[in-house]
Amino acid sequence: MADYTKPLPRIDDNTDADSRAFWDAAGEHRLVMQRCTQCGHIRWPIGPVCTQCLTEEFEWQTLSGRGELHSWVNFHQPFHPEWAKEAPYNVALVKLEEGPIFLSNMVECEDSELAVGAAVEVAWEDATEQISIPKFRLLQD
Repeated sequence: MADYTKPLPRIDDNTDADSRAFWDAAGEHRLVMQRCTQCGHIRWPIGPVCTQCLTEEFEWQTLSGRGELHSWVNFHQPFHPEWAKEAPYNVALVKLEEGPIFLSNMVECEDSELAVGAAVEVAWEDATEQISIPKFRLLQD
């Protein structure tokens, strides 16, 4: 695994349990989100209460990792020096099958191949031995 030089989430003894659960699952190439045990709403981003019914109780649900490209933008100005070599790069909104919209990048394709509504699936970028970052790729027919 090559040295990963872009910023990474901090996962240490001070990381809250909810964030740690998300990143631990990502390290196993599983996309998980909080599911309210009261109303079933999938919570994203992670939060202390359900945004639909305000219940605190939840369970972690493994998601399919599939969805559709909702929107994207190409960044020509890198906002961190480590992204300069990749500029322009895309930042995408993916509407997951389960409902939440996830902010990430589209990989393994040219930006000219992107289209709103295109079927996508999660593709994992193994940044370190502990941290895998969910990105998305076009779902091939």
